Amino acid sequence: MRRVLICGATGFVGRNLAERFAADPRYAVTAVHHRRPPFDCANLAWVQADLANEEDVNRVLRGQDIVLQAAAATSGVRTTVSRPSEQIVHNAVMNSYIFAAALDNQVSHVLFPSCTIMLASRDEAQREEDYDPRVPPHPVYEGAAHTKLYIENMCAFYARRGQVKFTVFRHSNVYGPHDKYDLQRSHVFGATITKVLGATDGRVLVWGTGEEKRDLLHVDDLVDAFAAAVERQDASFGLYNIGYGRAVSVRDLVAMVVRASGRDLDIVYDETKPTVKTNVSLDCRRAEAELGWRAKVGLEDGIDRTIAWWKENRPVG
Repeated sequence: MRRVLICGATGFVGRNLAERFAADPRYAVTAVHHRRPPFDCANLAWVQADLANEEDVNRVLRGQDIVLQAAAATSGVRTTVSRPSEQIVHNAVMNSYIFAAALDNQVSHVLFPSCTIMLASRDEAQREEDYDPRVPPHPVYEGAAHTKLYIENMCAFYARRGQVKFTVFRHSNVYGPHDKYDLQRSHVFGATITKVLGATDGRVLVWGTGEEKRDLLHVDDLVDAFAAAVERQDASFGLYNIGYGRAVSVRDLVAMVVRASGRDLDIVYDETKPTVKTNVSLDCRRAEAELGWRAKVGLEDGIDRTIAWWKENRPVG
């Protein structure tokens, strides 16, 4: 039985990973929490740690075979614009400690979910090799983009040492159960769900013009990618695009959510609010060829699932 450590298990992606891997009898799963309390989940052991503390990191990685590194400092566009350092300092320090400790503690495999924040806007779906470091990222995302690239490069660097296998998932915009749904921290999908289902004045307020486009990936599909890489990745380092494969405009997304909710709401656009007019979608043929992975959850199905989950759980944060 392989021992799996899930960092950031009380967060969005981490909680979905914890619930999936804990249900698989092939793994003995330990979950890391910091400030948020643990949640009830069968076959899941909990450990408290500050992953920005080197001693804590070495303590929790000791004896583990596989590390799913889902711990991160994240934020919505409002915080990205006003306080960009929140996504830079903590993430750089935390991942630096985790990767070094993985090598020191003879972990066999580390998996890291990156994102597409470094990719330039483009109408066609982008392959992994299409990223061009000569093209600067969007100014709003610059600091976070360079941080993600540093972490991806450190994964490749440590993989070349030949002792630890590393996987990087350059995933698109993820949504689904346990996402952030408060309007201070949420991304576009979570914010849209909350605005539509929580509307009390007969309207939905959308930031910007709604012309920007996003490749929206259900979290179940991202978790499937983790499971596929654990079982099927042969190379010491793998970089994989993980996305739905096509982009939808925010304008169309809001209309789809309103329609799925069954509510009669007007959609109002506030062009004075911050927005990032980019168009990014992913070509995921490498993941399909090497890992046997492809997205399974269609956007309409994903919206229906998320609305049902939101109504049952009434998330507040």
